[in-house]
Amino acid sequence: MTVPSVWSDDAAQALIQLTPAEGGPIRLASEAARWVDLIDSTPLLPHTPQGTPPAGRSLSYLLLMQQMAPNAALWRNDPDGQPGFIVRLSGFVQDGLFATEHFAACLKLACDSLRRLDAAQRPYRSGELPLFDDPAPAHHDDGPVGLILLSDLDACLAALGMEYDSTEGRDFAKAISHLTQLIARAGTAKPAKAFHCPHHPEIEKTAIAITSALQSVTTLSPIETGFSSPGMVDALLDVEACGLGPIFSLVTQHGTLRASTLNRLAHKGLSPEAALALTLEGQSPLHPAGAEAHAQMHEAVMPFCDYLPALPEPEIDDLKDKLGRGVRRPLPMRQGGFSQRTSIGGHRLFMRTSEFEDGSLAALSLAPPRESPMARGLMECFSQAVSIGLQCGVPLEMFVEQFAYSHFGACGTVEGDDVARYATSMLDYAFRALSDAYLGHHMPDAPADSNDKQQEPPMLPFGPDEHKTSSRTKNQRLRLVS
Repeated sequence: MTVPSVWSDDAAQALIQLTPAEGGPIRLASEAARWVDLIDSTPLLPHTPQGTPPAGRSLSYLLLMQQMAPNAALWRNDPDGQPGFIVRLSGFVQDGLFATEHFAACLKLACDSLRRLDAAQRPYRSGELPLFDDPAPAHHDDGPVGLILLSDLDACLAALGMEYDSTEGRDFAKAISHLTQLIARAGTAKPAKAFHCPHHPEIEKTAIAITSALQSVTTLSPIETGFSSPGMVDALLDVEACGLGPIFSLVTQHGTLRASTLNRLAHKGLSPEAALALTLEGQSPLHPAGAEAHAQMHEAVMPFCDYLPALPEPEIDDLKDKLGRGVRRPLPMRQGGFSQRTSIGGHRLFMRTSEFEDGSLAALSLAPPRESPMARGLMECFSQAVSIGLQCGVPLEMFVEQFAYSHFGACGTVEGDDVARYATSMLDYAFRALSDAYLGHHMPDAPADSNDKQQEPPMLPFGPDEHKTSSRTKNQRLRLVS
């Protein structure tokens, strides 16, 4: 593989995943040429000034500097995916200042490239071959033609000396999101309005200039904007935190300080050695942002984004709220598990389990083959109900707590499984066995109840004298039938 020497191993690994499996050496220039040449081969948009240089050179430079890269659909030229670009915000910070004009120019280049691709490919997607070389003007009624996603917001704030969990940081995120939306919608039928940004006048000045330049154009196709989700392209750009998410750790996986950590220490006037000394004294110079700050940032930029990744759900969320949405975890195509044949008090039971990819219990089947049809049907329905609960997120611990040591017939000695010697019911054995297999918790046998009596055989009138009379009397003799 041939990549720039300043690129990290994670970026090189992401390039391998983005590259089609064709074998042979991998060169960044060759792989990037697939989509760069595709964009350069499309005609310019009608409003593009004469003498505009090809976009491929600028796009290659932005990729080399890890400032902007195409998403996986555009990189692989996937006809079923939506093409787009991912922009690394921290790459536009120079000498502690955000390069607003350079950022706006890159966004405009990305928007023009996506619209050129759409104008060139639309006739082929609709089944109509173009009659002339000049592309037909784009129609905004066809919906968005591309996607521009921002990434590495927290590292950008760190380079600018801003805290993620601060009003200043949220104001900057709102301003940069609004500017991105304004550039993507400029020249469309529904342009975004210019905004007043007193804390960042350079962003406001750039927004006014872009709005004035395309004020007379209304035929461009819209492009959606937002923040990225974790993926291969974010790794290719070597971001510290995907999208608008905070950086939860101050150190890398290799134990070194992150670039954002060094930037925040520098803005506080601290060296790494001074920060270490404060930490040893019990004073933490930096406090990573938490889930609450992430939610506040998400809410702040939401009005200016068409796409936002879903917030991670806290582990303390109420289980009822999770199940109320009806989200059911699908079973894998090939499932692991085990089958067990046992006997409880002389009554046979077949138990089968299925597992998710992580080895946790996904489905349960309990079948008593020699019981009545009603008992078999009820046990089958019960197994299906437990399986649905497991797939919707109910912990196995709750089922074990509810049904272990349940007391009803058939009960008695367990044969065929060493996990139990005595069970108070079939469900008692089944869920204690599941606790031992999937929770690693062995549950002892319940003490046998001395009051349990085997059901006595029925006493029926079956003697020869009973056939001689048409009516039964109190003195009627009974014969034991077993």
